[in-house]
Amino acid sequence: MRRSPYLLALLGIGLSGTLVLHAAPAAARTAPTATPGIVVVDGMTQPVFSLADAIEERVYVQTTVDTDHDGRLDRVAIDISRPRETATEGFKVPVIFEHSPYRKDVWYDVPYPSVLVDELPQNRVDRRAGRRTSDVAVQRSVTKANLPGSLDDYYVPRGYAVVLGQSVGTGDSDGCPTSGDRAETLGTRAVIDWLNGRAKGYDAAGTPVTAGWTTGAVGMTGVSYNGTLPNQVATTGVPGLRTIVPVAAISSWYDYYRANGLVVAPGTYQGEDTDVLAGFTAGRARAEGRCADEIAALGTRQDRVTGDYSAFWRDRDYLDARQVRASVLVVHGLNDWNVKTEHFAGWWDELARHRVPRKIWLHRGGHGGPGNTASVTLPDGRTWTWKQTENRWFDHWLWQVPNGIMDEPTAVVQREDGGYTTYADWPDPGSREVALRLAATDATIGALTSARAPKRSVEQRFVDEGRTIHPDTLVADPETASPHRLAYLSPTLPRDVRVSGRPELRLRLAIDNKPDANLTAYLVDYGPAGSTAAPAVVTRGWMDPQNRRSASRTDPLRQGRLYDLRWTLEPKDHVFPAGHRIGLVIFSSDQEYTLLPLGGTRLRVAPHRSELRLPVVGGRADLGF
Repeated sequence: MRRSPYLLALLGIGLSGTLVLHAAPAAARTAPTATPGIVVVDGMTQPVFSLADAIEERVYVQTTVDTDHDGRLDRVAIDISRPRETATEGFKVPVIFEHSPYRKDVWYDVPYPSVLVDELPQNRVDRRAGRRTSDVAVQRSVTKANLPGSLDDYYVPRGYAVVLGQSVGTGDSDGCPTSGDRAETLGTRAVIDWLNGRAKGYDAAGTPVTAGWTTGAVGMTGVSYNGTLPNQVATTGVPGLRTIVPVAAISSWYDYYRANGLVVAPGTYQGEDTDVLAGFTAGRARAEGRCADEIAALGTRQDRVTGDYSAFWRDRDYLDARQVRASVLVVHGLNDWNVKTEHFAGWWDELARHRVPRKIWLHRGGHGGPGNTASVTLPDGRTWTWKQTENRWFDHWLWQVPNGIMDEPTAVVQREDGGYTTYADWPDPGSREVALRLAATDATIGALTSARAPKRSVEQRFVDEGRTIHPDTLVADPETASPHRLAYLSPTLPRDVRVSGRPELRLRLAIDNKPDANLTAYLVDYGPAGSTAAPAVVTRGWMDPQNRRSASRTDPLRQGRLYDLRWTLEPKDHVFPAGHRIGLVIFSSDQEYTLLPLGGTRLRVAPHRSELRLPVVGGRADLGF
């Protein structure tokens, strides 16, 4: 690997595997000197610098955007913690940078639009209903507003500077929040430009400040929105950004608030949209004051009527890695229903397409990271915790420590027993698409089969009552007829079956009495016949039948006409145990995610013209039926 301008000189290598590196050019020596430097043991930097003596400072970085349209370029506030030696010894260090819209003054009681509508598509948004208080705090309080925090506690002693920034339009920064668009991206990028001498920075008195203490090598990280900002900035190809570690991060805001033309909420935040999020991050005073017009414009342009993909969403889509120059360590929960799994999968595919250096760590938790003590054992017998893995990743890409992390398996996946396993890639390279046909001889109960579809089959019907019936009820007891959903069950599995990738549903469906309807599908893991264990929802997917040709295009439906619909469910890696059954449940409105119209919409399915395609590791031979 080519050395950077801040050449690291090796001072000594002992039998213990300890390396001592420093930033001043020098020849190799046999023993450490008084020159400050990092200490590396087993390929990982060690805490040898004093956190108590660290230098902390506030800088206001001038961006290239004016989000509040006041005629002045916005400045974003950043707080810095760095080793004392960067001032006393001329020691230059790389930076770990976390930007956030959640540092301070968020509006916990920001009003949400109601998800109760009369018809689909809706004609208006009722903002009188739906508020969130303490539950919002759980999602939003990803990091605290003070230094030192967990990042500088850990990394400053290891020879890094830590920068915590406040997104444009939030906290102590200027401007108005824009919920993921280009302005927010450039407002974040400005910090990296300042760290590399390409942007202006000022202290609280307005005196210019430079970052002569850094090598200019930057790694970004964060969870949720804080992890989304690294994705955004990486797509600009900004020089100096060497690596990102996005955790539970968004790659397309359309996929966060929409699904195949349908207005869909992030898990547990029914009604949230870009304007709600902007109001939350701005804080009430700013949201109802100088940023009211900008936030109202978000509410108009996001289009909660059709749910179509548009230029508004394209400006908030980062699924283009052509300019990405930073390496990427993707981290996500396989049961994250806030930032759903398509976010990591779509981003991962795009990184692979452009051969971006990358690795992935998937855990079985929800929205957040795997926990610092989660550990994986590599094929060579070494065991690393998640925190050590993150540490080694930054060391390799920011300090250029030759620790071999890029030679290790590409994918780490937590399995159902809680243990972590390594794989060559994700989805598993052994995955093969297997078509399971929907079959039925009864009007409401069906089966999943690999047999040839019969030439003739009954049509099945169900009625939308999603406003009054919860999905848990619709998923339960699949062998009992229900007028409000259709359920299809596989035979009992003779062996474990692993799916790795995106399930796809191809459904022939008609809406008999309305111009449109929500459409929801759940893939479910059911226990053995007669089992009293609760079914496990493996993954979900939604679509608007009017967007059957494209997420960008609404095409009216003819009532009573059968249409061929096709969409993918959220990506997954899951093992169905031997003795269990694979289930598919189809219904209309989903209380937890979709808008909820009045009940009574009648839907009709032709199962013999429909199928579920599963990415089965080993293909049909390993399916067992």
